[in-house]
Amino acid sequence: MDLFWTVAFGLLFFVLLMASVALHEIGHMLPAKLFGVRVPQYFVGFGKTLWSTRRGETEYGLKLFPLGGFVQLLGMYPPENPHAKQTRLQMFADDVRSYEWESITPADDGRLFYQQKIWKKLVIMAGGIAMNLLLAFVLLWGVYGLHGTYRDVPVVASVQPCYHTEQRADPTCLPTDPATPAAQAGMLPGDRIVSFNGTPIADWPQLAALVQGNADGPAAMVVERGGERVTLPTVRTIKVAVPAASGDGTVSVGYLGFVKDRQLVRGGPVEVVRDMADLTRQSLVALAQFPVKVWNVAVDVATGQPRSVEDPISIVGASATAGQAATLDVPVADRVAMFASILASVNLFLALFNLVPLPPLDGGHIVGALWEGLRRTFAKLTGRPDPGPVDTAKMVPVSYAVGGFLLLCGIVLIVADIVSPVKIF
Repeated sequence: MDLFWTVAFGLLFFVLLMASVALHEIGHMLPAKLFGVRVPQYFVGFGKTLWSTRRGETEYGLKLFPLGGFVQLLGMYPPENPHAKQTRLQMFADDVRSYEWESITPADDGRLFYQQKIWKKLVIMAGGIAMNLLLAFVLLWGVYGLHGTYRDVPVVASVQPCYHTEQRADPTCLPTDPATPAAQAGMLPGDRIVSFNGTPIADWPQLAALVQGNADGPAAMVVERGGERVTLPTVRTIKVAVPAASGDGTVSVGYLGFVKDRQLVRGGPVEVVRDMADLTRQSLVALAQFPVKVWNVAVDVATGQPRSVEDPISIVGASATAGQAATLDVPVADRVAMFASILASVNLFLALFNLVPLPPLDGGHIVGALWEGLRRTFAKLTGRPDPGPVDTAKMVPVSYAVGGFLLLCGIVLIVADIVSPVKIF
């Protein structure tokens, strides 16, 4: 029965993810239509058309392979320049251009994408990214506001009675082991630390930074215990060596000697934005490492090595993970929150992924519009003739290369997620 529900919720997640992709494309289509750009097609999926219908001048439909979607904006490429030097790249661009211009008529003049003002192009191309960001924000806000999220809090879960002056496998305290500063101060499980060296404590990250930065200095703390505030005896934190954030060597930080608690905390838009910023930083690091990590995944699968929880995963892997989260032996509310949080995280990653400044991704079109704006502004300031729109058709080879690379990565990750799935739960 668990397998049935895992598959069922995995398929539900896949459907919701495809809905996110469809909404991404709507994020492009709505401003395009608002600005008068002709939109001949809007499809979810690729390959053979399974179903379509026409509403006005736009054909809407579903295609065989539901692994993405597209919206066709007429006139993405400017007309052929008869004075351009006929290089191989120019001839290739003209061939690509001619295919699109077969469906352009004189009645479309003024409604083509390349004819739009720079700011309109930016709004249209950023619309999909904005839609994914909005979806991530709304989903997380719903989770934080209705259910809450488990966070590390400045509350004592347990106190470590001693610390070891030398490394050893046995954690048992010996008579020669000194007491931890937390034990010396008389901390008790359930104590909420409200002040550290006179600084009011708002959350765990703040307290952790203060303790670590205190080295072996004095530590005066006030805790909330049983509804009352108790001033603990002043002790001295001790310096311990921990791995450096860069991964190179160790650094010395202050240490108290207690285990923090995790509690379900509700939040609002401010907390959502803060957490999205943290997720963005993590996602940008993951994007920078993406090609190398995909290669490592391929090597691990080929050599039979287990997958790491930090490995990139495909749509299949994300759906399987969400299906597993929905069937965990935890309260239903927790499962729903995890399911929604995973969907929000994927939407945030899609937004950032589409910011990569290479065609055919949205970021590539945004860079093209910005470059066009810079050229035209420079020409205007220097009294030169308007250079006209950037010939984006010349970037089609880059689009093919990037598209082929992403297709290859997708195939590798899908195979890996089937053969050797990542074990998160």
